Amino acid sequence: MGDTVRIQMMGSFLIYINEQRVENPVSKSRKGTALMEFLVLHRGKPVPNQQLLHALWPEHSVTNPENALKTLVSRMRTLLNQMSPGLGACIVSDRGAYHWESMPDMRIDAIELMDIFDALGTERDTDKLRVMYERVLELYGGDLYQTGDLEGDMGFAQQLHTQYLTAIYGYIELLRKAEDYNDLIAVCRTALEVDSFDDRLHIELMKAMVSLNRTSDALVQYKHATNLTYRYLGAPPSPEMLAFYQEMNKARQSLKYNLDAIRRELHNSSLERGAFVCDYEMFKAIYNLEMRNLERLGTTMFLGIIMIGDDEEGGVDSIRQDNIMNGLIEILRDNLRKGDIITHFSPSVIALLLPTVNYKTGSMVMERIRQLFYKRYPNSDIPFHSRLGMLGKDAFKVEADEPRQEE
Repeated sequence: MGDTVRIQMMGSFLIYINEQRVENPVSKSRKGTALMEFLVLHRGKPVPNQQLLHALWPEHSVTNPENALKTLVSRMRTLLNQMSPGLGACIVSDRGAYHWESMPDMRIDAIELMDIFDALGTERDTDKLRVMYERVLELYGGDLYQTGDLEGDMGFAQQLHTQYLTAIYGYIELLRKAEDYNDLIAVCRTALEVDSFDDRLHIELMKAMVSLNRTSDALVQYKHATNLTYRYLGAPPSPEMLAFYQEMNKARQSLKYNLDAIRRELHNSSLERGAFVCDYEMFKAIYNLEMRNLERLGTTMFLGIIMIGDDEEGGVDSIRQDNIMNGLIEILRDNLRKGDIITHFSPSVIALLLPTVNYKTGSMVMERIRQLFYKRYPNSDIPFHSRLGMLGKDAFKVEADEPRQEE
């Protein structure tokens, strides 16, 4: 079985034999590396000798370029064979041309990338697209390695760079539709390591941060992007970058406005005097919250019950009962503390939460309410019943010792 060969041309020029990086004598020959890349990127198509001569020696810097080309090819084959037997045969001679013919199972990152770029245009399956996009991120470790010895080799590098960015933009769009902003941020950061000056990548990164309520991080990214532009390009931020910053600033102002509005509303509500009246569902929610505080702070809270009448139905006509119960709630709201909670539990029953009182002070509160009730309804023949009980894990230990309070 022959060796498996992997050639890396993106970012650096490296050769791996059986997944082990080998000392690469090819890289010591700049023109040899340029020749190899030139042939590989033509993907098996014969490249005429005249085209190679023009690309490698554009100014005819050698007296006999045809002979120089033959010598270069021969040397390259020898160097490749030193790394793996038969590897030099990948450079194939044609009539007046040369082409690259990969060995079985040979992998070349630039070729795989070009195949993926071609396939992306027709693939519609989202899961397959994500796998392909992730592979692009893995393979494109940097722009195509260049020695500077090949006329026009910038064209290959620029083409691959443009296709790379197009693929990344497609991946970003896919992630945005899925609202997968964390992955979108990771993709942008990886792509920015390849192209630090791409405004769209910076903007997409900041948009994703804002979508995750990371506005401060987006502002830091904006400052980083603009500093790069000023420092290395000597230019102000692009119109697109400035437009996004203005939108982001508006959002920050809107957030500040909303914060101020909520703070103002909460402050105004805190100015309301007396106890808090709520429905029973909210009463239970407040109870649960208060119980957590009791356990954490070690304080006490009492539950007070007031029943008007001899049973839970009240024993009076509904209109009179409603008037009396509403009057009782007004008495409670006006005479209890702001931290006390009131709910209309049933037609004739009021429940109270009385935080941070002991049994004696709680009993005094209930007695004061009874007196205020009969002061408001002096000729009323409706019985006023009340009970007071401790809440918490020790509640049932003291229940038997709590006297019943009533008229």
